[in-house]
Amino acid sequence: METPVPHDPDTFLAACTIEPAVSELRPDYRAALLVVEGLDPASDAGSERAEVMLVEAEQHARGLLADSPVEELAHIAAWREAYRAFGAKPQRTRNSLEALTRRVDDGLPRINPLTDIYNAVSVRHQVPIGGEDLDAYVGAARLVRATGDEPFATVVSGEPAVEHPAPGEVVWCDDDGVTCRRWNWRQGPRTALSTGTTRAFFILDALGPMSDDALTAAVDELASALGSLGEQVTVSRRVLAAGVTR
Repeated sequence: METPVPHDPDTFLAACTIEPAVSELRPDYRAALLVVEGLDPASDAGSERAEVMLVEAEQHARGLLADSPVEELAHIAAWREAYRAFGAKPQRTRNSLEALTRRVDDGLPRINPLTDIYNAVSVRHQVPIGGEDLDAYVGAARLVRATGDEPFATVVSGEPAVEHPAPGEVVWCDDDGVTCRRWNWRQGPRTALSTGTTRAFFILDALGPMSDDALTAAVDELASALGSLGEQVTVSRRVLAAGVTR
């Protein structure tokens, strides 16, 4: 196993890629990528803002669910279709947005300001978001269709374990293995955010029902809110799309 090394944000983001096979599966897919530096793990400064955002997200989602079942919400339905396209069963493995939206009746989880903020943005803007520790990455992030040989370090029944994705499964990975299975279903502990994270990497996953303007609005709110988590917070961003970089 290689030792993670510090990443320059611009260099890291420039090296992130979407494999053509993924773009062929969903030509409408876009990934908004953010690197956030200067986070203060000891600060509780963002707690009040995170709580307000969670309450607003819960209220927004409850309004959506009053008019439609969760599986018929436009972006969630699109992700269920995308899962079926690579062989996953969305009723058994729910994308992260659907999993969070289904929790709003009982209240979204309260974990820590960093996680709470991106969960709130995910539900409020109806977009799957993954948050990870940049300093745990080995090389750049790549979205690929798996061969089935890639290692996914995880925990099973409280014990470390290594799993492998199904051939053709869409996964995020770095040079050391899979970081998130089934596009946006389950992240691995190796790159997970922690109470010691000072540099975070976020992925916002958009399909056709979500416009570029709506994706930008989600990115802008996430970047603004994360700015409350340290006096020296800086945000770098990039959008990847099928055959297009911007």
